Amino acid sequence: MSGISGPTFSPPATYGLLQQLIDTGNTVQSQLATLVTQASSGSVASTYAGLGAEAAVSLSLNQELAQNQTWLSNITSAQTNISLTQSAVGTLSKIASSLSAALDNITPNGIATLATQAQNDLKEVASILDTQNGGTYLFAGQDSANPPVPNPSGILSSGFYTQIQTAMAGLATNGAAATYATLLSIGSSNAPRTSPFSPALSPPPPGFNTTAEIGPGETVTTGLLASANTFALSSGPNTTGSAIRDLMTTLAAVGSMTNAMYGTPAFTGLLSALQATAQGAVNGLAGEASGLGAVQDVLTNAQNQLTSTDTALKTQLSSVQDVNLADVLSKLSSVQTALQASYKMIANFQNVSLVNYIS
Repeated sequence: MSGISGPTFSPPATYGLLQQLIDTGNTVQSQLATLVTQASSGSVASTYAGLGAEAAVSLSLNQELAQNQTWLSNITSAQTNISLTQSAVGTLSKIASSLSAALDNITPNGIATLATQAQNDLKEVASILDTQNGGTYLFAGQDSANPPVPNPSGILSSGFYTQIQTAMAGLATNGAAATYATLLSIGSSNAPRTSPFSPALSPPPPGFNTTAEIGPGETVTTGLLASANTFALSSGPNTTGSAIRDLMTTLAAVGSMTNAMYGTPAFTGLLSALQATAQGAVNGLAGEASGLGAVQDVLTNAQNQLTSTDTALKTQLSSVQDVNLADVLSKLSSVQTALQASYKMIANFQNVSLVNYIS
């Protein structure tokens, strides 16, 4: 027996329209939420995915900006260290200049006073070489966590000083030339019980100085070493090869002088040689200061260029990541109006029922 088929019932089209209105309302509500978030944060989206096609551009610009700011940070740190180092070198230069001047005007009655002053100056030099910035020793090179002069307060009892003192005591016997040669040998020595410097600086290996990366493939030297010249050239028969070693050696020798030495031929000859070494220290320290000044100029120029680049990158990044607040607020007002209208239209369907359509 075959069944009897009747007309198929289809819901009124009005119900499909209602669903469309609800879907539209949800879409508008989502748009509103996005605009509210943008208005409060100032950003297009909180994730790269939310930026759509601009995500790759944003990622690239952020990477460039981060690298640029790392270089700027390196420059700022280097400038602080160099400024402090320059100040220390300035004090060392004053000590060297005073010593050189004193050796040009030495008198028998002034030897004891000069020796005491030299001893005090030597202790000050040793202390200056241990200058720190935030726990970093500025004259220690890459061994910046450790003092370049391990025991500055005990420098007068160190092997460096006592060996020079012994050499000076033998001046009358050994003569000026031999004594001076011994002084330079002690001053340039890197032997553990002779060098006043840390093992890492006795001697420092090539490339041991501190550096900073300030641009793509661009690195500059940012400090000095306590036991070796960085920028200056100390050469000739009256130097240890280092301006600071020359200063310390001369101070130790003068600190070991006695009244009994004055007036002898050996003393006169040694004094002349020490005057040359002291003046060499003055010149060498001036060269070190000049080298640091040149680095400061390089850092300033690099900083100016990087700052301009930083501004340009931030402007580009803002155009991709940041919203136009006035535009967002305008859209927000329009979307709120559209959402309210959508709610009203949906509300108008609340009284629609199947009975209304049947009747």
